[in-house]
Amino acid sequence: MSGQENATASQWEDALTFVALQRDKAAYAELFSYFAPRLKAFGMKMFGNEQQALEMVQDTMLNVWKKAALFDASRGCASTWIFTIARNVRFDMLRKKQSRKDDISADDLWLNGEYPEPQADDEAAQWDNQLLSEKLAPHFAQLPPAQREVMEKVYLQEKSHQEVSDELGIPLGTVKSRIRLALDRLREALDGARN
Repeated sequence: MSGQENATASQWEDALTFVALQRDKAAYAELFSYFAPRLKAFGMKMFGNEQQALEMVQDTMLNVWKKAALFDASRGCASTWIFTIARNVRFDMLRKKQSRKDDISADDLWLNGEYPEPQADDEAAQWDNQLLSEKLAPHFAQLPPAQREVMEKVYLQEKSHQEVSDELGIPLGTVKSRIRLALDRLREALDGARN
């Protein structure tokens, strides 16, 4: 390890110590600004999906904040510790994904799953709106307001989860939770309508 690398490693160890002992937000901000882009690049390699990579970064850095007191410099450098947390977060995300194989997909929303390929954007929008109003709209109105708002922004206004998070000023995880809960309610409502 060169002198420069050694000094940098020491800087991150000190920052973790300040976070652990004093809940130092400035030290945490330094850690975040340095490691978040590197973690995102790591996540992109692992997932190939920016949204999942960003979720991994968020969960990893939250764990760094919460668990900074567990860092032990005698067992390894700060970057190794942080990337080990990221690896564990990644495994947790993959496990959750495996356990949610029964989660609803877009095809589940359309009852028969057979919809034609539209010829033009205007036709697609018209067809989507007609299908939505016939099949989902009656059930959409029964969602709790917070879930309905997120669903409308994601599925009707076609905004990304991050855009909705920014627009509403709520965490990305909250957006995802509301969507998951709303999809579960819609699935139940559609199953009830089929029976």
